[in-house]
Amino acid sequence: MTSWVGRTAAEIAAAVREKRATPREVVAEHLARIEKLDGRIGAFRVVRAEAALAEADEVGSRGDLGELPLAGVPVAVKDNLAVRGETNRVGSAATPDTPAEADHEVVARLRAAGAVVVGLTNVPELCVFGTTEGVHGTSRNPWDTSRTAGGSSGGSAAAVAAGLVPIALGNDGMGSLRIPAANCGLVTLKPGSGVVPAGISDGDWFGMSENGPLATTVEDARLLLSVVAGTEFVRRDTSATLDIAMSLRSPLAGVTISAPYANAVREAAGLLIKAGHQVRRADPPYPLSLGVTSLATWTAGTSVDAQGLDPRLLARRTRVHAAIGRRFVKAVRTGKAREELRERLEPFFAEHDVLVLPALARRSPKAEAWHERGWLRNVLANTAYSPLTPPWNLTGWPAVSVPLGTLPSGAPTAVQLVARPGSEAVLLEVAEELERRQPWRRTAPLD
Repeated sequence: MTSWVGRTAAEIAAAVREKRATPREVVAEHLARIEKLDGRIGAFRVVRAEAALAEADEVGSRGDLGELPLAGVPVAVKDNLAVRGETNRVGSAATPDTPAEADHEVVARLRAAGAVVVGLTNVPELCVFGTTEGVHGTSRNPWDTSRTAGGSSGGSAAAVAAGLVPIALGNDGMGSLRIPAANCGLVTLKPGSGVVPAGISDGDWFGMSENGPLATTVEDARLLLSVVAGTEFVRRDTSATLDIAMSLRSPLAGVTISAPYANAVREAAGLLIKAGHQVRRADPPYPLSLGVTSLATWTAGTSVDAQGLDPRLLARRTRVHAAIGRRFVKAVRTGKAREELRERLEPFFAEHDVLVLPALARRSPKAEAWHERGWLRNVLANTAYSPLTPPWNLTGWPAVSVPLGTLPSGAPTAVQLVARPGSEAVLLEVAEELERRQPWRRTAPLD
């Protein structure tokens, strides 16, 4: 008997379309794995076992089954996106416990493509921090369960890395796809502004938050991105030589890049040179004000999301974050600081097609009760290990994280790829070049 656990979304969908497998058997196998392993991982807040099997049967009976790009593929959805009939708690005790009446647009697109939503994944409260824990559970890195999966799409990343689902949906407002993907050895792409419908929380963190895929292969990331974007990200007919910049500089003064992540960038540069690209050392001209801009926007977004919620039901770190952000909301809404950052960085990206830089500065924090700790301790822990993702939310430009190299523990390291607006297909091609020249292990060894 063929097992579909551990297979890619592309492989599963092809098998279902060709009737070598049924959606029910594929979904049932993944539900069994969730039941077996999620107690150790903490990926899911809600598992839709009965509903998912019923929906799998509906997919199997569709007349257009042979044309569905995600036919019978089990997917996990981050718990800040509406799934019809399920509550949307956003990691908090303060949010309404009311079932959603309709799917979020990207969830509706997944279902239309034949995917089956097996559950909603854990997030930190209001998706604020780069670690995932709170009143609804703690998401651990399947490669090293003593460490956090990252955040805020930590549950979605953990689910894919543990083989509980082949693909998952998350979103990224200051690194919330790329941070957990880097921790958990996955491929992700934060699309540029307007590529995928957003509609995340109240105002998408001033337009910075974007929905995107979490996957074990570039092919699956491209497939899921194409479905939610409503357009196909095709490979170019001919491979072109790219001008690629390599940078090891942290955008934040005083934060250094640890050796494993610096080595991953050097390794990526070597692989891309072998692929025929021109790679040279060049650092983006990050302004000294970047840290202030990032903090102001980060806290202001939380302040907007916390409006109308009972502060007594929020964790202390969230209350403080929102309170600090209130004084910045008006200034952040103007978008002036973000426009100035784009104008400063545009000449660099006019000269370089792609920027390769570390995805993280160091390994993720321990999987502990960070939601019970003070605000400053959380902020320092987050900025110390993930200072390299926020600039690309502030600019609204696409960014990819791909696994490359390992930590001494055996957990993966990763590099980040960034390019100018409209370059999603190019970034996926560069990621695919790295994958082809140095394949990575798809899922963590948990069995």
